[in-house]
Amino acid sequence: MKLSEIAQHLGAELIGNADLEITGVASIETATPDKVTFLANEKYARFLADSKAGAVIAKQRHDASERSFLIHPDPYYSFARCLRLFYELPQASLPAGKAASAAVAADANIAASAHVGEFVQVGSGTTVGDESRIMTNSVVGRNCKLGKNCLIYPNVTIYDDTIIGDNVTIHAGAVVGSDGYGYAQHQGVHYKVLQVGRVRIEDDVEIGANVTIDRAALGETVVGAGTKIDNLVQIAHNVQIGKGSLLVSQSGVSGSTRLGDYVVLAGQAGLVGHINIGDRVIVAAQSGVTNDVEPDKVVGGSPARDIRDWKKLEAHLSRLPDRMKELKSLRHQIEDLTERIARLEQDNN
Repeated sequence: MKLSEIAQHLGAELIGNADLEITGVASIETATPDKVTFLANEKYARFLADSKAGAVIAKQRHDASERSFLIHPDPYYSFARCLRLFYELPQASLPAGKAASAAVAADANIAASAHVGEFVQVGSGTTVGDESRIMTNSVVGRNCKLGKNCLIYPNVTIYDDTIIGDNVTIHAGAVVGSDGYGYAQHQGVHYKVLQVGRVRIEDDVEIGANVTIDRAALGETVVGAGTKIDNLVQIAHNVQIGKGSLLVSQSGVSGSTRLGDYVVLAGQAGLVGHINIGDRVIVAAQSGVTNDVEPDKVVGGSPARDIRDWKKLEAHLSRLPDRMKELKSLRHQIEDLTERIARLEQDNN
């Protein structure tokens, strides 16, 4: 593909050789003259001098060489779009129709354009929308609804009554709709509380590998439109997640907690149950949130506090051994002075 065609597709300004033939996308370090790369973070600009890339997607031109540039205000977004020009989407190779080994209930409603792969099970009363793809060994329970253009990777389990919107991707090993963790203790015995609600996944959500999302005890567990969930995340029963949120690997949200829109949970962040996290809150990695957080706050630590306070506390903790040595030295000095004063007073008397 000519560089001019790529520029037109991306809406980028082309500086350099419009007729340059590009065969793919590569990193700055590994790119060859027939590849395009990108520069989204200025700290990597130092690698450009040695890069053999034929063209670079960037905010601005970085050198006076003959290398071509595609200038765009958002290079990373442009890179993401450029990838789609050269690499096929995973679902593109999955033909419409049901595999012979698939077990589909007689009253399930599967769109003619959908793909149901080998050894897939689809329960009674379930509907699967146009262009959706369900890959090998996945299970979709009874009375579920999958919207249009969904991609369900192998070995995904979707329990009964789950509602999934359009353009949803669920990666291998994820479990959606498993029982919430609820027990009533009576006379020393943990008595299971039936979880009779459901999970609802809104449009344009992506769910990573081995994520678990529990069904509600009553009502719904909800993942809002456009939210992206990394691998190995746990979402408990009756959690409500707003739109456009990002949950990074190994983070966990306890039952009945509410997350606003565009919340970010960094890796291994944990939230207790029954709290409210405001819109656009960012929780730092390995933080433990135990109370409500107001919108637009950045918090860190365990228990989580304002990020500035947490950084100050961490700075003081790192110097604590030195401070203890100083304190010990001061204590000895005080004891010595106290003894001298006592002797002086005794001599004066």
